[in-house]
Amino acid sequence: MKAFFEGIENLFVNGFFLPYDFFRFLESWWVANAVNWIFFIIGSTAFVYWMLELKKYNDNNEEDKSITSHSYL
Repeated sequence: MKAFFEGIENLFVNGFFLPYDFFRFLESWWVANAVNWIFFIIGSTAFVYWMLELKKYNDNNEEDKSITSHSYL
């Protein structure tokens, strides 16, 4: 099991978080936080899109809002 968890550690440290090492050596606060702002903008855009889609389906009354949605209830 130790090798399994060391493999997960290796994947994240040497794989997924490797681009952040590049930003650490730049020593620029603005460049390092640009990545976080990009993720924030993508997440906010996806959230707004999803809420608009939910509103569209809610306005069309396509959802079954009956109290007993399953036969066993």
